[in-house]
Parts: sequence; C-alpha cells; structure tokens
Amino acid sequence: MTTRNDPRPALGLRPVINVSGTMTSLGASIVVPEARAAVAGILPEFVEIANLHRRASRVIAEATGGEAGFVTASCAAGITLAVAAAMTGSDLAAIERLPDAAGLRNEVVMLAGHMVDYGAPVEQGVRLAGAKVVPVGQATSSRIHQLAGVITERTAAALFVVSHHVASYGMVPFSLFVEAAHARGVPVIVDAASEYDLTGFLAAGADVAIYSAHKFLGGPTAGIVAGRKDLVRATYLQNRGIGRGMKVGKESILGTMAALEAWARRDHAAVRRRERAALDHWVGAFEGRPGVRAEIVPDPTDNPLDRLQLFVDPAVARITAWDLADSLAAGAPPVIVRDHEVEHGYFFLDPCNLHEGEEFVVGRRIAEELEAALGSNGRITDFAERTRRRDAAILDWPD
Repeated sequence: MTTRNDPRPALGLRPVINVSGTMTSLGASIVVPEARAAVAGILPEFVEIANLHRRASRVIAEATGGEAGFVTASCAAGITLAVAAAMTGSDLAAIERLPDAAGLRNEVVMLAGHMVDYGAPVEQGVRLAGAKVVPVGQATSSRIHQLAGVITERTAAALFVVSHHVASYGMVPFSLFVEAAHARGVPVIVDAASEYDLTGFLAAGADVAIYSAHKFLGGPTAGIVAGRKDLVRATYLQNRGIGRGMKVGKESILGTMAALEAWARRDHAAVRRRERAALDHWVGAFEGRPGVRAEIVPDPTDNPLDRLQLFVDPAVARITAWDLADSLAAGAPPVIVRDHEVEHGYFFLDPCNLHEGEEFVVGRRIAEELEAALGSNGRITDFAERTRRRDAAILDWPD
C-alpha cells in the first residue's frame, strides 16, 4: 500500500475508508494529481478572474461539446444559477432583483419522480433563484401529456435530473422530455452531477448540462455549467447577483480545468480493471459465508461502472444489513458503505474511491463483523429507531 501524508489523525479526524461512492458527505472523491498541482500552483498568484473564466469556458466547451462553460460552487449552485439565467437572460437589472422574480417567467417544470433529496431537496435549489417548481405527474408515473399540459407562457425552463435517487420507472424519457419542452420554446436544464458522459446530454438536445467537478472528474469542489452560449453567459452574469454567494476562487476554476483535461487523457479501461479486481476480491471473500450473498450490479444511470450489492439475511447472519453497516462505520478503521437502501436488507460497496490495498481491508473488516455477529447473541435492532437516532444526531452539531 502506498504511504500517504495523511493529515486526518493530527486533526482528530477518523481515517475512513470510502466504499460509498462520490459522496459529498465524505469529501466526494480522490482529487487527481493534475488538479492538485494546478491548485497549488495558482494559490500564491493573482489572476484576472473574468479572463480565467473565459479560459475555463473554452476548456469546458471542448470537453462537453457545448458552446460555452462556466465554473461555479457546485452542481447544486449550477442548478440555481442556470434557472436564474433562464428567467433573466443577460438583463443586469433583472439579475440584481432576484430572487424577486416579479415580471419574469418564473416557473420550472420537473417530473415529480425527480424531486429528490441529494443532501438537500433539489427543488429548493430552484426556489433559491426565485422560481416556482411545477411538478409533472406523480412520484412513480409521468406522461408526455402531463408535461405538455403544465408548460405555459410562465415557464422559464424544464429541469431533468439524472441520479440514482430518482424514480427508476414510469418517467418521461429524456428524448421526449426535450421534444415537449422545445416544442414550446422552453430550454432544458440537466442535472448530471455524477455522470461520466460529458457530451451525451447536450448532443441529445439539452440546452444546459451541469456536472460536479469533484465527483468522477476528481477535481476540487466546484460545479460545471455547459451548453448554449447565451444561457451560459447569463449563468455567469448571476455572479453579479445571487451567484455572488456561490462564487469560486482561482484555485477551483483552474483545478476544474486541470481535472477536465486529465479526464480526457485518463486510461478509463485501466480504472475499470482496478475496480473489477476489487469487486472480484469481495465476491470471493464473502462466498460461503452464512447469511450473506454478494452480487456485482451495474450503475443505475448507465455510468460504465459496477458495484457490489451485499444482501444480508438477519435470520442466518444474526445481524441486519443496517447493523452491519453501522458496525463497519464505527469500527477501526471505519468503513463507510453505500447504505441509502439498507432497509431492504442490502447495501453496496463502491470501489471507485479506494486507495491502493483498501479493498483487502474492507473485505477483512466485513468478515470480522460477520464472524462477531455469529459468535454472539446477534445484533438485530429496529430500523425505525436507527432512523430516529440518525436524525437526532444531525442536530447535535457541533457537539
């Protein structure tokens, strides 16, 4: 295992191993060397930020196939600012008035099944711009006539969310979503925070696509807005209004540029081979263990990656999936799994953020917890109590 200069122990922070994925709550991703070098290089220097943004626009356009691009604080900020841009255009007076949207088209249509929480409600990001969310259909069912029926002269934009959190069936397909919006002259904004495909949504008709720089790209914390030049320009101009609180510094802009350029050079096949080796190791490590079953599954939004789904039968394993996840997080070293569906009796292991050799530590830790459960009276707690405890813990900060 490669030795790293790890600052966490000196700060009193736990040295967690992340098999949850590109999660903001864990720091998102391992920043690539090119982005780290770019950030370190620009930090001591002064630069004309508007010109740096111009340079970043060209890099983003090259990477995404868009006409222009802009770097902001996060994908969530990008949603807010792109919605604002659809309402104000380049009208500086309107930009300064927001979130007062009086006199502007201020409605944003969204599929009800896309109104999810990614750490905050996605529709709140729309409301921050002064816009009103107009849901389409129901949580698990939307139809093209429902989408067409809510688009009016008040509609500023249509927002399409691509995420493992959204409803996985019954939704209007992206191609028909774009067709219906464009038939009424409404621009389409795509939240593609954690997507590998930097070109597909714009090529398929999106007017704006928004990505996280700090997830699969391995850049600093930032959001990337790409697409039509007039809308990207209007998004950039929101820095003179509500975007001022979402601004990024020179290090985030240049680090994002470096991450995008590194992405184009990355040996993605080699990355997949390393990830597959970790998955295969886990399958072998859990084979034959009582009460657990491991299955390699593809990414639900068609990113070119797989995860391990570990099913836990508490009657045999003598531990629930959520208790196993909690024991892993509480142990030494802490292992944080992808547990957002854990009440169904399984969790996922995502290999995309492993440092060298950590897959073996993860396999060993899970085996230890499973053996401990079998050798005891078991650990089977109430899921509702776990939910109550975790919700209460949120309010304990900073204690």
